[in-house]
Amino acid sequence: MPAAETPADIEAARRSTFSVIRRDCFSTSWWMDPVFLGRYPQDGLALFGDAAPRAAPGDMETIAQPLDFCGVNIYHGSFVQAGLGGAPEDVPLPPGYPKTSFEFWPITPTCLYWGPRFLHERYGQPVVITENGHQNVDIVALDGKVHDPERIDYLHRHLRELSRAHRDGVAVKGYFQWCFTDNFEWACGDSSRNGIVFTEYATQARIPRTPRTGTGR
Repeated sequence: MPAAETPADIEAARRSTFSVIRRDCFSTSWWMDPVFLGRYPQDGLALFGDAAPRAAPGDMETIAQPLDFCGVNIYHGSFVQAGLGGAPEDVPLPPGYPKTSFEFWPITPTCLYWGPRFLHERYGQPVVITENGHQNVDIVALDGKVHDPERIDYLHRHLRELSRAHRDGVAVKGYFQWCFTDNFEWACGDSSRNGIVFTEYATQARIPRTPRTGTGR
């Protein structure tokens, strides 16, 4: 995401989003370019050299099948600014920056603006947000309710940015909140609560989370 919404920082963020700069798999273009563009990113092939995948005749035609949308999970992002020659430079978050309880992911609502926008510009497909949400460690309060102001605020901020992307011409076709009820998460079990409905694991009781605060009287 651009540190400032200037043409230079926006272009730096776009370059950073699709550049392959490390020998790992954490690059959007490694996964998306073959599917939507029918080719691997050239900077990734150059970086990996002989370790890069080699496509046999017909492989890319099989990989790049017509698709109805670009689906992507987006929870947070990082900020960059234009440095020397416009090269992206990371902008660290300030001390005390707001985070969720899940691995201390930062709360960066504009990820749901710039992510869909850059993907739509590059691949020309409608965008579906297949996962987004807030992870919290909350409890059943004395009034028997589960008060959820942090998640409500998180979703409000992110959906407002996704709506802005839609208004600016991004074909946003869907949004999926992660998830409806607290679940047994594949990486961290029941240590993080992700749903808009609280699950009491011992009894399997479901308690809808509420925006109300106080005693509930």
